Amino acid sequence: MPSTAIVIGGGLSGLSAAISLAKEGYAVTLVERHDQTGGRARVFEAAGFRFDMGPSWYWMPEVAADFFRQHGRSIDDYMTLRRLDPSYQVIFGEEEQVSLPSSFAALQGVFEGIEPGAGAQLARFLDEAEYKYKTAMSAYVRKPGLHVRELCNGEVMRSFLRMDMLQSFSRHARKFFKDERLLKIIEFPVLFLGATPERIPAMYSMMNYADMKLGTWYPEGGMHMLVSAFTRLARESGVNIMLNTTVEGMDVAGDRITGLRTSRGKLTADVIVSGADYHHTDQQLLPSGKSNYSVQYWEKRVMAPSCLIYYIGVRKKIGRLQHHNLFFEDDFRQHAAAIYNTPEWPQKPLFYLCCPSKTDDTVAPAGMENLFFLIPTAPGLLDTPAIRDQYLQFVLRKTEAFCGENIADDIVYSRSYACTDFIADYSAFKGNAYGLANTLGQTAFLKPSIRHKSITNLFFTGQLTVPGPGVPPAIISGQVVAEYISKQKVSRYESVI
Repeated sequence: MPSTAIVIGGGLSGLSAAISLAKEGYAVTLVERHDQTGGRARVFEAAGFRFDMGPSWYWMPEVAADFFRQHGRSIDDYMTLRRLDPSYQVIFGEEEQVSLPSSFAALQGVFEGIEPGAGAQLARFLDEAEYKYKTAMSAYVRKPGLHVRELCNGEVMRSFLRMDMLQSFSRHARKFFKDERLLKIIEFPVLFLGATPERIPAMYSMMNYADMKLGTWYPEGGMHMLVSAFTRLARESGVNIMLNTTVEGMDVAGDRITGLRTSRGKLTADVIVSGADYHHTDQQLLPSGKSNYSVQYWEKRVMAPSCLIYYIGVRKKIGRLQHHNLFFEDDFRQHAAAIYNTPEWPQKPLFYLCCPSKTDDTVAPAGMENLFFLIPTAPGLLDTPAIRDQYLQFVLRKTEAFCGENIADDIVYSRSYACTDFIADYSAFKGNAYGLANTLGQTAFLKPSIRHKSITNLFFTGQLTVPGPGVPPAIISGQVVAEYISKQKVSRYESVI
């Protein structure tokens, strides 16, 4: 009989882990509380519109492509990617916006037009970022994060200084650029990492390489097409997917989980992988006294932002918008302080607006627009209907001022999603949307472990463990834990820090 495994949670990390374990010969069951897979990347339809609920940026397409290749497939047989051009636009005011073309030569021209010499500086900046990206992908990202010894190899040691782990992103960026508009463009990818650019290591300039060199892509039909591709591959790999199944608790005897109590009865397996919220599994699903970490440990974790999202359907086409739109009119530092320093609702937030109907006519009825607004917020904030309406009016006013036309009167569908929804739908710790902050003190082996310290058949995957938050890291996280589990079938467990 083959070994059996249960994966809790049908997000991308759970799907990745399930597929990878099936390839290693496990009989895998994946349990998902919702009526569809995807986790934060679920989809819903209303009033003729189709809304991706979470991720909308598609960077690092090679991660998913390599995953499918490792399983003897081509991702091109499962979905179609389109590179966006321009990649996105950044809006600094009603009459000032910068579009970032997909061509690097054209992008250099844009930078040069804003700040003389910045085109050449961008090339130098991205040369360094390319080294960080490629080194991170080959030497850091796929480590299980169980011991500092993982970083004690030649490639890691040789790369340490060039990876810029001890310099802040803010200081690093200002060595290359002076114009505040360019600095906002360069710093925007780290807005969701869980700290201000002054506190994020310069290592994360590798995200600029992913953005400006590897490109911004869109899966035709929507981001959920990536989930559909992974779900289809899971079923082709023999994974049994149980939807509408909530895990309510774990039974433990000695050093093993002996069963999962679910809304559809008890399930058992040789190996359990939790792709659910790590804190929820650790503090709620496990019996008292069996947690991997203490309450105090979790309270000391620094979280990446939560967010306030609006899904809006508009009964007309709207000018001046592109697929991705970053509204950076107001003070970045003031908004960042409201997220990271003194958590509170921001007074004048920056926000992101995705309008996928500019690229894809299947996501909205003919002649209409599909709008997805996102405001980064501190995790754990109390949100009320009044607060949600206040910020909806704010983003609509800003968008109307930029587009030069009324939008509010033509809204035919509206739904909001915030901290309390992340808790209700995903049991998300403090209502987080993105996981742990990517600070130096929460990197690699300093993240929550992929395995339980004393329960030998319980493992973890997802955004609160290695390698971190985001769509590509989620895919990698599932691979990392599956590879580790597979190795443990033929070797002893290492000591856990």
